[in-house]
Amino acid sequence: MAGEDADNAEQLEFVFCAEYDNLIAEAIDDMSSDPTSLTEAQSRSDWPQWKGAMDREMATLERAGTWQTVQRPHNKNVVGSKWVFRIKRKADGSVDKYKARLVARGFTQIYGVDYFDTYSPVAKLSSIRLILAIAARYDWDIDSFDFVGAYLNGELENNEEIYMQSPPGYSSDANSVKRLAGRKWYDTLVRALKKLGFRTTHADPGVFYARVHEHILILAVYVDDCIFTGSSNQLIASYKEKLNSCYALTDLGPLHWLLGIKITRDRAAHTISLSQSSYLDSILTRFSFANAKAYGSPMVPGADYSKKDAPTTADEAARMKCTPYRQAIGSLMYAAIATRPDITFAVSSLSRFLNDPGDAHWEAVKRIFRYLIGTKDLKLTFGGERHDLEGFTDADGGTQEDRRAISGYCFLVDGGAVSWTAKKQELVTLSTAEAEYVAATHAAKEAKWLHKLLGELFPQILHFPTTIYCDNQAAIKLATTDNYHSRTKHLDQRYYFIRDVVEEGVIKLVYCPSEDMVADVLTKALPKWKVAAHSNALGMRRACGGVME
Repeated sequence: MAGEDADNAEQLEFVFCAEYDNLIAEAIDDMSSDPTSLTEAQSRSDWPQWKGAMDREMATLERAGTWQTVQRPHNKNVVGSKWVFRIKRKADGSVDKYKARLVARGFTQIYGVDYFDTYSPVAKLSSIRLILAIAARYDWDIDSFDFVGAYLNGELENNEEIYMQSPPGYSSDANSVKRLAGRKWYDTLVRALKKLGFRTTHADPGVFYARVHEHILILAVYVDDCIFTGSSNQLIASYKEKLNSCYALTDLGPLHWLLGIKITRDRAAHTISLSQSSYLDSILTRFSFANAKAYGSPMVPGADYSKKDAPTTADEAARMKCTPYRQAIGSLMYAAIATRPDITFAVSSLSRFLNDPGDAHWEAVKRIFRYLIGTKDLKLTFGGERHDLEGFTDADGGTQEDRRAISGYCFLVDGGAVSWTAKKQELVTLSTAEAEYVAATHAAKEAKWLHKLLGELFPQILHFPTTIYCDNQAAIKLATTDNYHSRTKHLDQRYYFIRDVVEEGVIKLVYCPSEDMVADVLTKALPKWKVAAHSNALGMRRACGGVME
């Protein structure tokens, strides 16, 4: 069976049977420590803390004038409401505070009647990593804050009316009018920032900047969580006060924690590190791998996973339905896109089988968890060495059953990866050179986007051309010459975009030997020594400053 190896006998078996469902659910609840309903919160020993959090939420809603109490209107849609509870933790995992949020059951809204837009822009993680890397290079202060009741500051249009049932546990009134929309909060914030002199970057609508004389201020917004940095400490403090005068905010001081990512700095060395060790501990505990044996690589080299590994018997299908495959992939995916490029290929490959996973796929997922046990203390580190933007691109199609190659690229600044991806190509290529050429085209598009962001925020470090390393000489030749090639005339016109980019001097493709190709870890399963070497090249360091063994 694909995915098995010699250590299978020592693996901690994860048994999922119908009679154990309640036990598994209880274990997950014990890990999260968060009640899932008002009734559950009321039955717990820490109910006074949850009640206090609910009271604070209600006070914030009342101060914001969120609703009016009215009689239930006729011929109007009325949405329900519920309480969502969460314990907010510090970077070390200890309890910070109890939070309760009253949310409307938006899935009962009707498009065109009581909602129109659902999309609210947020800063891309690639943008956040790039901003942090450059701020560490220049030793700028990096502060964090969040807006109090951010969504309550949004303003609905005159033609929008939202009726919501009274909050559970507080009122017997029939209905309340709720004026709240995520898209409206973003629009409201943009207007306020514009009045303060901020501009929205064209590259990322979640990133704003303001130039004050010779200084620059940069604000990255992820809904209500914000990071604020710039070349003047005095201006940072001044503009935080101005923002607070517009909308109440909680000043969290220097950045230590963002979106479940722990941020640590060594200002003397001009380094900054991103780690998800607490998050990894939580998911390892959730899926009962906290004490399992560690593995040296996230995927068995040479393993071939396909739809043929799906369940073939009714018993196997029933057993796999009780396996939290989808939940496990979702948990791993956040780590893969935030701080762990070394597991991106494995997670991306196994996510193709969410609808019908088999035993082999689940064994492969367990191996990723076991790999994380031994590497959970790795930090994505920027600094210590100064390098402007550079990229690596690679492709691998030999192991894919549908002959669609995997494209992988990564871009580094100051020794750490700010952007990376591992995706299946959208076409069937007829040769290795074609696959590498298509991968290089995707890398060129990402380079153009990074140039746009750097040009707006940090034009002083944007130098042309940006070097992108490729380990296929034929692909480089295709991208740098416009000669007629009988074997590539069938390629779609959009893949010739890279030729224009090269000709304009925006990027430069440089040959890199395969053994030094950092993006190799994004396109295939590698032995542990290669995983360690490429992870180190991507900027992943241990807390003590060492590298993976």
